[in-house]
Amino acid sequence: MLSHNFFFHKSPQCITAQTLIPSYNYFVSGDGKNIATSFQIHRQSKQRKLRLRHSSHGVKASLFTSSQNSVSVKAVITVIETVGAALTHLGLSRGLDEIADLLGRTILVELVAADLDSKSGLEKPTVQAYARKIGSDDNSTFYEATFEIREDFGEMGAVLVENEHHREMYVKSIALDGLPSGAIHINCHSWVQPKFDNPTKRVFFSNKSYLPFQTPSGVKILREKELQILRGDGKGERKTSHRIYDYDVYNDLGDPDNDEDSARPVIGGPDHPYPRRCRTGRPRTKKDPLSESRSSDMYVPRDEAFSEIKQATFNAKTVYSVVHALVPSLKTTLADPDLGFPFFSAIDTLFNEGVVLPDIPTTGFLGNIVPRLVRAIEDTGNSVLRFETPEFVDRDRLAWFRDAEFARQTLAGINPCAIQLEWPLKSKLDPEVYGPPESAITTELVEMDIRGFCTIEEALKQKKLFVLDYHDLLLPFVKRVRELKGRTLYGSRTLFFLMPSGTLRPIAIELTRPKMDDKPQWKHAFNPSWEPTGIWLWRLAKTHVLAHDSGYHQLISHWLRTHCCTEPYIIATHRQLSAMHPIHRLLHPHLRYTMEINALARQSLVNAKGIIEGCFSPGKYSVELSSAAYDQLWQFDLQALPKDLINRGMAVEDPTAPHGLKLTIEDYPYANDGLLIWDAIKQWVTDYVPHFYPEPDLIQSDTELQAWWTEIRTVGHGDKKDEPWWPKLKAPDDLIEILTTIIWIASGHHAAVNFGQFDYGAYFPNRPTVARSPMPIEEPSPADTKKFMERPEAFLLECFPSQAEATTVMTILDVLSNHSPDEEYIGGQVEACWADDKVIKAAFERFHGKLVEIEGMIDARNVDEKLKNRSGAGVVPYELLKPYSGPGVTGKGVPNSISI
Repeated sequence: MLSHNFFFHKSPQCITAQTLIPSYNYFVSGDGKNIATSFQIHRQSKQRKLRLRHSSHGVKASLFTSSQNSVSVKAVITVIETVGAALTHLGLSRGLDEIADLLGRTILVELVAADLDSKSGLEKPTVQAYARKIGSDDNSTFYEATFEIREDFGEMGAVLVENEHHREMYVKSIALDGLPSGAIHINCHSWVQPKFDNPTKRVFFSNKSYLPFQTPSGVKILREKELQILRGDGKGERKTSHRIYDYDVYNDLGDPDNDEDSARPVIGGPDHPYPRRCRTGRPRTKKDPLSESRSSDMYVPRDEAFSEIKQATFNAKTVYSVVHALVPSLKTTLADPDLGFPFFSAIDTLFNEGVVLPDIPTTGFLGNIVPRLVRAIEDTGNSVLRFETPEFVDRDRLAWFRDAEFARQTLAGINPCAIQLEWPLKSKLDPEVYGPPESAITTELVEMDIRGFCTIEEALKQKKLFVLDYHDLLLPFVKRVRELKGRTLYGSRTLFFLMPSGTLRPIAIELTRPKMDDKPQWKHAFNPSWEPTGIWLWRLAKTHVLAHDSGYHQLISHWLRTHCCTEPYIIATHRQLSAMHPIHRLLHPHLRYTMEINALARQSLVNAKGIIEGCFSPGKYSVELSSAAYDQLWQFDLQALPKDLINRGMAVEDPTAPHGLKLTIEDYPYANDGLLIWDAIKQWVTDYVPHFYPEPDLIQSDTELQAWWTEIRTVGHGDKKDEPWWPKLKAPDDLIEILTTIIWIASGHHAAVNFGQFDYGAYFPNRPTVARSPMPIEEPSPADTKKFMERPEAFLLECFPSQAEATTVMTILDVLSNHSPDEEYIGGQVEACWADDKVIKAAFERFHGKLVEIEGMIDARNVDEKLKNRSGAGVVPYELLKPYSGPGVTGKGVPNSISI
């Protein structure tokens, strides 16, 4: 029986139960044109019920006495209060909303039956009730609605929500209790717009997952309609409140209307192949009809905007504050952008003294946003930017200087996915344009270095020669980059030899300048040396290679392979897979938070004159370089960790070996730990997929799934749509491999290349992001030769990033390496939609248990003295792929998704 008196309002095929303050009920019947009567109805026994009659004019209700029982269903809607909403919700609309709350008319909730009426073949009438505010807790407000429904209502298929306020609200969850089928908890995590702005009711489906052909008849139309809404029509400019997912090229990185030097080419298309981003539909620029105008508010679909509802330290918000407040303050303090560090001790002051920031309003709040970086000075009222000492430096402050550490980080640093087995070294570029293709690292040079261990033939047979090869990727950019102020560039190769100890030793670095400006090609091979000039030349050559590796890491291993290539997966998932599709629900935890971070990157990090262009070697050509790498190197199938290792010659297939692979370098921390994570993900997906696809032919007959995969290949990654390496999607094993690859990239791969950035990059001599001076022997002037010979340390410091560049990068790396307090880690918490499915819940619990076991395995490896690439005196343990972490900069933890 209902606990309040209710007002039943005519609505096509629905009953509305509204809680009112007066103790009266009104019954209204009619065809909607004329209301014949309205009269008071007192509370009746459970045998006195409403009977619905369908007519050509909609729904009519009348009273009748029946023996059929009803059930009382209670719904509790949890709404998260946001700071932004509170600040903007002022004036008349706030007063109107408070009246709505007082009258109990805040949210209209409508229950939708899963099945059609068995007699009429029509949709069963929905049941509506207004939810009233019943309390709050921290930043959540709770609303309650009570329904009285007939038992033959059947299983619930969906809940419709209408926001009666004049401001949007963030609905966290809907909990339903009293349904014959049992209690239901729906995780919504969605913005619901006011009905005054968007009259379409929001639909939230029940927790049960359905393939398209399994969709209950009562919600088929809702399923299709929701996908149509999310796709949009591809027209017009997107508004903040929109939920539309669509594709566009990267044509919004430049700002030609501001100045000519800020113009950038369109990235995406035949000239510069690239993945697609989310369409915003902003107007084109005046000076370039191909470019989209810039905006301080980058559109992302509303449900991708999380910075307002996660904790205050949410990474997107923190990065925004750093870019727009802290970095400009640094530029004010460090007025000369080209000023370098005069001594190495000056670099140390960044960690023990810091940089005093100007006393201006924009820096006043930074101590609250980034307390780890900005601290107040009590005596002066100013703030100081002071960096924490990275663990890498704290353990061994001279490690960066040693060749052994330089080599170790290719296997256990923050860019461990570039090294490969390669010999002979020969360019594939056009010799007419770039010069002779042969490498300066000759067989004779290598044999001189490895004699005493083996011959070069034996080294090749035993797979002992490895290389970081940035030669052909960088060489086409050398001329243009050298035209930029404070920049130089080479094509580079670094050759390593695998020692009997299982560690690598660098034996040669080749730097190449192509034919340019009527000058012939210049190239030189540098070797470790035991005489002063050779030692310093080797150190300078390493600085150039490290700058190349830093740029490759940030632009390709990190931005391109994770952030950029994942965005099309997100867009396609929302456009083609219904929220009730089991694959949507599997992927959703791994696709959250990414689009907002990517939009911020387009706004402030990879844009024209942004952080990346200003602080990394390729400068204004950074994203073009990323495009070249996508064109030449990226393949979807090779994003799978096992296939990536095989492709780079770092492993061979071996059914008898763990993971089915035999590593070429047995002590390869990234590969060893990564394969543990990969296998755990694959087992979880292998348990999941057959549960929903018990018959193999269901894969090909799943229209949503096939449309999803087709759209990823032909639209999201459309510049590569004709490549033969795209996996087919015909069988469960195909789907398992595709899903495992996407989840691995969003979780394990991203964690491996992101969360160690501060530890390894904050002390920038270890990983300089730019090399500002050419090698002193390339075209030596008397002055440069004199400077190098008399003060080689000063020459090296001048090659390093400037003070402004270094402190800017260090600040960004600190934020990018940070875990938020409410970080969601892989396998950490079961999704609500899986909790009611015993098979899937058990599979997830096994997944979680395996990840906990992996934590212990990684800890054991890090204390194994035989594994010299991850343990030893002063060595930072390799923990980047440990699944779980606390908040802050910890150098470990694998989040579900690309959340920073």
